[in-house]
Amino acid sequence: MLGLNRSGLHYRPAGEGDENLAPMRLLDEQYTRTPCYGVMRMAAYLRSLGHAANPKRVRRLLRTMGLEAVYQRPRTSQPNPAHKTYPYLLRGLPIDRCDQVWSTDITYVRLARGFVYLMAVIDWHSRYVLGWALSTTLDADFCIEAVGKLLEARQCEIFNTDQGSQFTTPRFTQPLLDRGVRVSMDGRGRALDNIFVERLWRTVKYEYVYLQEIQTVQEAWAGLRAFFDFYNHERFHQSLDYRTPAQVYLGRQHASKAEEDFYQPASILIR
Repeated sequence: MLGLNRSGLHYRPAGEGDENLAPMRLLDEQYTRTPCYGVMRMAAYLRSLGHAANPKRVRRLLRTMGLEAVYQRPRTSQPNPAHKTYPYLLRGLPIDRCDQVWSTDITYVRLARGFVYLMAVIDWHSRYVLGWALSTTLDADFCIEAVGKLLEARQCEIFNTDQGSQFTTPRFTQPLLDRGVRVSMDGRGRALDNIFVERLWRTVKYEYVYLQEIQTVQEAWAGLRAFFDFYNHERFHQSLDYRTPAQVYLGRQHASKAEEDFYQPASILIR
């Protein structure tokens, strides 16, 4: 009745033990460097560092982190029959204006004792981060709430995701379709179909996450809020002719304070 997230109120994640957190940190860093590594190579990498790592354990940890090797392979998983998937609409499409294409994805963010999941929405043309959310679970609610908050202010022509269950559920896709937004989905195992979000994750991890010892979910949220403000308004991009995403998205070198406040990324924190 109050519109509150039920899982956020009642669910208390058990978390991983100390014996798993250290390997998970190493797996996250290695995946960022070599996303093509599968379970066997990841297991070999951990063993080379002195960690006990059989493929079964590594596979479970990677699934917990939401990580999957990037390479073409046949029918590794079946989509939920209750969830419709959509074709990839961006191959060969000129991306020449803001709000033409938005895309989203989820990544793992380590804490000193635990981890959270980060989801972000990025405008392809400007690389501007439009909205983001943190959650302690991989359910769909935090993605749905973040995009719903974003759609209250503006919308795009095409919204691209992967085929994860968080994005194929009608609870996520139907609000987009109701607004006339075309839904596009990456091919299975083709993370490079969503290349700009993958590049964003590398930037977030190398320039913020790996440089910090983040203690709590609240600290992660505050730190990411500051980082995305820096990323949007101060970080120059070579691919944007050394302009910031905000300069491209807002269409001018200097925006007013009111415009910058209006276009601050919509952020959600779900514990």
